[in-house]
Amino acid sequence: AAFTVIGAIGLEGIRLIQPTLGEAVVVTGLGLIGLMTVQLLKAHGCRVLGLDYDVGKLALAQKLGAETVDLNQNADPLGAAMAFSRGRGVDAVIITASTKSNDPVHHAAQMCRKRGRIVLVGVTGLELSRADFYEKELSFQVSCSYGPGRYDSAYEDNGHDYPVGYVRWTEQRNFEAILDMLADHRLQTDLLVSHHIPFDQATTAYDIISSRAPSLGIILEYPEPDAFTHSRLLRRTIIRSEEPLDGNRSANTPVIGCIGAGNYATQVLLPAFQKTGVLFRTVASSTGVSAAHAGNKFGFAEITSDGKSVIESSDINTIIIATRHDSHAALAGEALKAGKHVFVEKPLAITREELTQLCDVYDECVRRHASTPLVMVGFNRRFAPHIQRMKQLLDGVTEPKTFVMTVNAGHIPHEHWTQDRLVGGGRIIGEGCHFVDLLRFLSGSPIVAVHAMATGRASGTTVGHDKVTATLQFEDGSIGTVHYFSNGHKSFPKEQLEVFCGGKVLQLDNFRKLRGYGWSGFRKMDLWSQDKGQAVCAAAFVDAIRQGTNSPIPWNELVEVTQVTFDIMDSLA
Repeated sequence: AAFTVIGAIGLEGIRLIQPTLGEAVVVTGLGLIGLMTVQLLKAHGCRVLGLDYDVGKLALAQKLGAETVDLNQNADPLGAAMAFSRGRGVDAVIITASTKSNDPVHHAAQMCRKRGRIVLVGVTGLELSRADFYEKELSFQVSCSYGPGRYDSAYEDNGHDYPVGYVRWTEQRNFEAILDMLADHRLQTDLLVSHHIPFDQATTAYDIISSRAPSLGIILEYPEPDAFTHSRLLRRTIIRSEEPLDGNRSANTPVIGCIGAGNYATQVLLPAFQKTGVLFRTVASSTGVSAAHAGNKFGFAEITSDGKSVIESSDINTIIIATRHDSHAALAGEALKAGKHVFVEKPLAITREELTQLCDVYDECVRRHASTPLVMVGFNRRFAPHIQRMKQLLDGVTEPKTFVMTVNAGHIPHEHWTQDRLVGGGRIIGEGCHFVDLLRFLSGSPIVAVHAMATGRASGTTVGHDKVTATLQFEDGSIGTVHYFSNGHKSFPKEQLEVFCGGKVLQLDNFRKLRGYGWSGFRKMDLWSQDKGQAVCAAAFVDAIRQGTNSPIPWNELVEVTQVTFDIMDSLA
């Protein structure tokens, strides 16, 4: 079964040449994939000619039924291919070699008969000669890994299979075909294994591969587990520290359980919370791998792949949610039901239905608990030092204000999960909420009207709206515009904010420089490094728990900002 993926890669190349019984096919490059390809072609009833520089691999190919050409002996591969094809030219060439040279493709074209087929499974130079292909009307194709579905998030992540009537051989069905052949002993894999190495010596395998020592397939072998080891393998939670929590600690002492341990959590969130002196109890991730890394780095007592156990733990009173966006609302709701304080990364929810359900849970908590658990969304920008100074200045202005927020958001490919409306919510809901919250904070007034426009999408694209201008009207008569653009250049500052009011102007440049025009006693505020308020945001949440005060961001504002992002998307529909 260890050869399933390797075999499927070779099989997909064979699918593309569509061989028929008796055809003559050349395989260039007799590594693991090449030797599996030889066997699969023989199973298709093809005659196979293998080309390589390695005598050992050539000998293996011969054992597997192929004729061979030793390229290390200055043999003529073109003459050999012509003789092999009885003077007609071969029907197809599959290239499973890895080289920067253009020769494999050039030679493949010369070997082929008229209208022959060439498929590149490996990696070669691709400076093609038109003359090689033109006169023979050759077809050339590059295979993609182990078949249709590869790199398609809808297929691989969301489980949307391709109908068998339209795509007979998907990557999964290619795997099935290889497994069937292995089960029937129609593929010889024992010949392809050069080394068996214990798993705890896995680095030796890399040493062998990187050296010039002869090698082919290297099998990493797990030890036979004893009863204790087997029980640990089955556990979803691993205890890193047996030290009990201080039984005399205050109920207001934050004991953290973190669900999600991706890049943002480990590089920004957890360092910010660590500075506050909280107790890190348990960290969870879907596979447990990133949780193990975070557990070791930040000193969590437990690591787990079971997020539910984090919420249910009686030792934990505060949950950090740093998972993908589509799980935020549900996890926050479960944590509230369990009586936990919640810090959830933005967005709070990605659909109105999720938000409504979460609001119902929160309202029920208010009714049931004398002290309602705190809920905080990671809207960190309102805590940035520049924004705090702007807020102080603007609070002294009574007349309506005009806000212009420009976000040079940068391009994200349409296949990225944040662009998936069902997973990431799209970029306006998933990230644009930051800037809606920022203007809501600075205005100090509820948003009462929303209008948005977006650039037209290129024909044939499915990417969500990420070039948007949204206009917000506030209850006090202020207006704000959020320009969220993905089509700018990375050399331009990412975030700029301008505020016009009462004959004065504030201009914030990328959370580094703040300039004031017309303000008495204020001209500028500069920082050595960018500060978007993440550390202060985390500290404010922790302080509120310790002191038993209200959440730093009122619940109604969290809900309002989230609803406004939905209104923006509705306006674009």
